[in-house]
Amino acid sequence: MDSKAKAAGKWRLAARFGHVSILLSGYFAQLGAAKLVRLVTPRRLRRDRDSTLPALLTDLGPFYIKGGQLLSTRHDLISPTLCTALGRLTDRVPPPPRNEIEQVLRRSYGEPAQWPFQSVDWEPLACGSIATVHRAELRDGRTVALKVRRPGIARTMDMDLRLAAAGARMAQKLPSQRDAPAEAMVLQVGSAIMHQLDFAAERKSLHALRENLRNLPIVRLPEPYDELSTDETIVMEFMADLRQFLPEELPLESRKSIVRNVLNAVFRMLFLDGLVHCDLHPGNLYLTEESDIIMLDAGFVVQLSDTVRRQFAQFFMNMAQGNGLKCAQIVYESAARVPAKFDREAFNKSVDQLVEETSGALSGEFSLLEFAPRLMKLQQDYGLFAAAEFAFPLLSLLVLEGMIKAFDAELDFQAEAMPVLYQALTTPIPDPASATTAA
Repeated sequence: MDSKAKAAGKWRLAARFGHVSILLSGYFAQLGAAKLVRLVTPRRLRRDRDSTLPALLTDLGPFYIKGGQLLSTRHDLISPTLCTALGRLTDRVPPPPRNEIEQVLRRSYGEPAQWPFQSVDWEPLACGSIATVHRAELRDGRTVALKVRRPGIARTMDMDLRLAAAGARMAQKLPSQRDAPAEAMVLQVGSAIMHQLDFAAERKSLHALRENLRNLPIVRLPEPYDELSTDETIVMEFMADLRQFLPEELPLESRKSIVRNVLNAVFRMLFLDGLVHCDLHPGNLYLTEESDIIMLDAGFVVQLSDTVRRQFAQFFMNMAQGNGLKCAQIVYESAARVPAKFDREAFNKSVDQLVEETSGALSGEFSLLEFAPRLMKLQQDYGLFAAAEFAFPLLSLLVLEGMIKAFDAELDFQAEAMPVLYQALTTPIPDPASATTAA
C-alpha cells in the first residue's frame, strides 16, 4: 500500500471515529440532560440508558448491531436489563437506492446486457444491515433469489472493528476491567461479524448445512448457484409460497412436530457438526404449505472447534442429568481466565445447587434466559470469564427459546437433546495428525 492510500485510510478511520463519537456524545448527553432536568433516580436513569442503547447501536451500523446481539448473551459482563434490551435488537434498515444496487451488479457482471438476469425486482424481498435480497429471473426463465451486499459496508465494518478493539484495549486499563478479556472477546466476536461479508464463505456454509441436514428432509435450505454468484452477490434457489414461522392457525400436533424438527436440526448443528446457525429468528425461518421448515440466510454461521463443541455438549448433557459438579468442572476448564485466588470448592457447590434447581424441567418451566444469567453471575462472582466462543451456541439457543415456548410450552427441552448428545459424546474426535498421514 502506497503512502497516499495509507493517508486516505487514516483519514477515513478518523472520519468514522468522529461520526461514532458524535453519536455516542449525543447518547450520553441525552442521558445527562434527563438526569438534570427530570432529576431521575439511578434506577430510572439505567432504564432510560438500556432502552435507548439499541437505537444507538442501530444508528451506528451493522457491526454494532451484531455485537449488541452477541453481548445480550453475556450476563456475566452486563446487567440483566441491558441484556434484555440488546436482545431486542433488529437489523431491519431501509434499502440503499436502486442506483447503488445497480452499481454493485455492474461491478459483479458488467453491463446489463451481460447480466445472467433478464429481470430484477428492485423492491427487496428482505432488507438487512449487510445485504438486500431481490427476486430475479434468469435468462433461461428460472426464478432465483439474488442477495446483494450493501456498497461500502466492508470498509465501514473493518473500521468499526479496529475502533472497537482499540476501545477494548483502553477499557482493560481500568481497574474494574483489568481481568476481563475484553479485547480478545471483541476480536473473536468481531471476526464472526466480519465473516458475514464473505459471500463465498456463506455459499460454502449453505452447501455444508444442506449436507449436514440431508437426513432431515423436513428441514431445507436454498441451494446456492456458485457459477452465477460473485464476491458481492449470492444467487440461490427461490423458495416460493412460504408462510411465516408462527404458531397461530396451526393445529397443536403440527406445532409440536414442527418445533421438535427445528430443535433436532439445531441440536445436530450444536453438538454433532459444530456448524452453528446463530440467527434463526422468525425472519430467517419459514414454513411451506406442507409444514416443511425452511432456513434462510447463512451469513451468521460459526464453525465451533471440536473442543468447544464437545465441552458444550458435555455441559448440556450433565445439566440435563442434574450432575452439577461435572458442570462446574466443565465451566472451570473452559474458562478464558481463572483468578489466582479461586475458591473452587465454593464455586462447585454453587453450580451444583443451580443445576439441581433446573435439571429435568419442561420447556414451559426451564428457561435458558433465567439459567444462563444465573450461571454467568456465578462466574462473575468467582472471577471466572467464559471463553468468547461460547457466546455463539448460547446465542443460537437463546434466539430459539421464546419461539419454542410459543409452539409447545410442554416440550421437554433437555430430553429432546439426549439422542443427539449421546451420539456426539460417543463419536471420537478426528485426529488431525491421522488425517494428514492418511492424505
